[in-house]
Amino acid sequence: MKINKGDWLKIPNLLSYFRMLLIPLFSYVYLTAITIEDYIIAAGILFISGLTDALDGYIARNFNQGTQLGKLIDPVADKLTQLAVAIVLFIKWPIVLYLLLLFIIKEFSIFLISYLLFKKRKIIDGAKWFGKIGTIVFYSCMFILVIMPEISERNIIVLILLTSIFQIIAFIGYMNLFFNMYKEA
Repeated sequence: MKINKGDWLKIPNLLSYFRMLLIPLFSYVYLTAITIEDYIIAAGILFISGLTDALDGYIARNFNQGTQLGKLIDPVADKLTQLAVAIVLFIKWPIVLYLLLLFIIKEFSIFLISYLLFKKRKIIDGAKWFGKIGTIVFYSCMFILVIMPEISERNIIVLILLTSIFQIIAFIGYMNLFFNMYKEA
């Protein structure tokens, strides 16, 4: 992978760096939240993170700002943000452990298989529809949990199950894609 000198300062990449900087800020604000206003601020930070994620992709595609570096750091920023959200929610609600473990298993498996395919000079160019839907559902459900600190345990379970179902669908979709790519290689 060739990274050009100017790629570091392209707007989509700057937005990805910004998203990474939001991770500790979000985590701190959420974990120290006491009032509903504190939780709204944490949710606002998470919303800004999601907005910059959508914006960096839009700018990269529509203004010829896509780079090899961006193809690396954008998904890293996404996964680190998702991991941080799952961890802080697990700290507040231990039942989130099941979703956290599913997320770790899914992402580690995808990373490992992507690495094996990379060694065979095969890569996936961008996220697939099932991965995008899984991410949208993840952020939507986690946003609800962040902004509603007094949500009932029954509703927490429903949101975790819904998120888990879409994470499993994405996982199966990527495993099927990887298997077919590996067979072709």
